[in-house]
Amino acid sequence: MGYVDRTQKSKKLFERAKKVLPGGVTYALRAVMPHPFYVKHAEGVKLTDVEGNVYTDYWVGHGALILGHSPRPIIQAVAKQLHEGTHYGFCHELEVELAERIVDMVPSAEMVRYTSSGTEGNLYATRLARSYTKRQKMVKIEGGWHGGYDPLHKAVHAPFNTPESAGLNPKHLEDTIAIPYNDLEAAEKALKGEDIACLLVEPVLGAGGFIVPEPGYLEGLRELCDQTGTLLIFDEVITGFRLAAGCAQEKFGVAPDLTIMGKILGGGFPIGAFTGPAEVFDLIDHIKYPKMEERSAHGGTFTGNPISMTAGIVSLDILKTGAVYKHVDRLGDRMRSGLDELANRYGIKASTTGVGSCFALHFMEDPPRNARDVIKGDFEMSTAYFKHMLENNIAYMSPTVCHAFMCEPHTDEDLEEFLRASEEFFKANG
Repeated sequence: MGYVDRTQKSKKLFERAKKVLPGGVTYALRAVMPHPFYVKHAEGVKLTDVEGNVYTDYWVGHGALILGHSPRPIIQAVAKQLHEGTHYGFCHELEVELAERIVDMVPSAEMVRYTSSGTEGNLYATRLARSYTKRQKMVKIEGGWHGGYDPLHKAVHAPFNTPESAGLNPKHLEDTIAIPYNDLEAAEKALKGEDIACLLVEPVLGAGGFIVPEPGYLEGLRELCDQTGTLLIFDEVITGFRLAAGCAQEKFGVAPDLTIMGKILGGGFPIGAFTGPAEVFDLIDHIKYPKMEERSAHGGTFTGNPISMTAGIVSLDILKTGAVYKHVDRLGDRMRSGLDELANRYGIKASTTGVGSCFALHFMEDPPRNARDVIKGDFEMSTAYFKHMLENNIAYMSPTVCHAFMCEPHTDEDLEEFLRASEEFFKANG
């Protein structure tokens, strides 16, 4: 039975959803066509929809669930915390405990402030950078997604020179300069002679398909920022605690000035954070800077939410041992090499990108080195592959570029299932 036939209840739910949710979804990315499947239960890496169909999940909560769905230690800790309170709106010990863990684990972190999402983390971190440097301009990377904050909602999708949304005020975008990833010459040109407050980069370009930095690239950005007095900001919403216990900055050995976090930090619950040196974070201190016009404002109703703090503490304690990374990185390496071998065997123009537990498949002969290269891929083939994998009860995002994550509950059997389904597709299309 094909996907459409076995998901008729989901189809009916989608029809209901379209009456009350724009496009029938809560996020356009989730709009699987012709209709999404509706999840009723999730555990480990298995999703069960409203009709009882079971899918192996490689999207795992947009990459937030490195320990899988509903890991027992987190569920138990959160269940206990529920009886103590779901949200206080006052200070509590848990927010201190999680911050202490972040500072202990992340090389560049001395001080921490929480948000409720990665978007907010980007908003407040870049504001802090402008406050500290007393400059207004920012440099970001083409294809980099930093949430919905207007000044950063630029050059996300090809051709990188059109508005990314209706309603964006062009004046908010004037001080944002976009440059290609893995291009130090472009970075040098953008920083030279400009009044740049910060250079914002995902250490691994996420939306482009987990494109990794070429040797010397991050080091080069660090050097350029030091030379120009520009703050280097790593958006580690995806890579934070995904590539190592000390995040991508530990993995690649390059320390940014500011770091933005989210996803894994919350252990499956909403969270965001930004971190950096005390010297910079002093500008948020209301005691040292009592006048609003001198202080970099930060706040939010759900900052430091005790449920998110509890889940984050348990997650970091598990991840700090390193055992999870050994397992998921091994699976990630096997997945990338397995897909590359299959593409070569059946003469498919396809290549993989990624590092550690992240992997992506591009239907193009050579691996892309930036977001401009990604658009050269065969998106029709990619969409056909997505449909084929979904027919085989394998779920990931997105149809145009396969982005996927391995997480702790994934097994070698899951991996072999993914490769078998891929082989069927490659063999039929080679």
